[in-house]
Amino acid sequence: MTEPRSLRRHVWPWASIGASSVLLVFLALPLAALVILTGAGALLAGFRSALVWPALRLSLFTTGVSLAVIVVLGTPLAWQLARHRGRTGRAIETLVQLPIVVPPAVAGVALLLAFGRHGLLQRLVPGTPSFAFGTPAVILAETFVATPFFVQSAVSAFRRIDPQVLISARSLGATPLLVFVAIEFPLAAPGLLAGAAMSWARALGEFGATLMFAGNSVGTTQTLPLAIYTALESDLYTAQALALILVIVAFGLLLVVRSAAARVP
Repeated sequence: MTEPRSLRRHVWPWASIGASSVLLVFLALPLAALVILTGAGALLAGFRSALVWPALRLSLFTTGVSLAVIVVLGTPLAWQLARHRGRTGRAIETLVQLPIVVPPAVAGVALLLAFGRHGLLQRLVPGTPSFAFGTPAVILAETFVATPFFVQSAVSAFRRIDPQVLISARSLGATPLLVFVAIEFPLAAPGLLAGAAMSWARALGEFGATLMFAGNSVGTTQTLPLAIYTALESDLYTAQALALILVIVAFGLLLVVRSAAARVP
C-alpha cells in the first residue's frame, strides 16, 4: 500500500511540470523564431523599407493621442466606478469591458455605423463630419479597443485605497478635489501606470477595427500592424522588422507593468 500511495504523490507534480513545459515551449517558440530568424542583415534591410517609418510615426502619434484621451476621461470614470458598486455601477463596468470580448472586425463595423459618413452620429447631429477612413478613425478605433484595459486597472487601484484614510482627510476639512489630488491619485498611481501601459500596448497592436474603420493608407491610416500585413504580401524582411519592433515595445511595456505592480501595497 505504501508504494502505490508514494507513486501517486509524485505523479501530479511531474505531470504538472510536463504540461507546463509544453505550454511554455508553445508560447516561447514563435517569439524565439522571430528573434533568431530575423538576423541583423534582414533587420537592417527591413528598416530600409518605405513602409517602416511612416507606420512607426503614425502609430506613435495615434496611440499617444488615444492614450491621452483614455487617461484624461478614464480616470474620472474609474474613480466614480470605484465608489459606486450598485446595479448601475456594475452595468457601466460591463459596458466598459465589452470591447475586450467584441471581435475587432465587429468593433470596426460598429465604429463605421456610429461615426461613418451616414452613421448614427450624423443622424443625431446633422452636419457632423465623417471620421471614417482617416487618421481620426485610427485614434477612435484605438481608443475604443484600449479603454477597458486602463479603466479596469484604475478601478482596482482606487478600490484598494483604505477608505479610512479618505474619511480622515475629509474630517480635517479637505475638499474632495484636494483629497483626490493629494491622496487618492498618488496612492493609485502604480495601478494607473500599469493600466496606461497595457492600454497603450493594446492600442499599438490594434489591427482589425482599424482596418475596417480607417482603411490601410500609407502615412494616413497604416499603423505598424497594418504595415506588417501589407509587407507580408511582398517583403518578408520588412514584416519581420516591424514585428520585432512590436515585440520589443511589448516587452518594455510588460516590464513597466510588472514594476508598477510590484509597488502596489
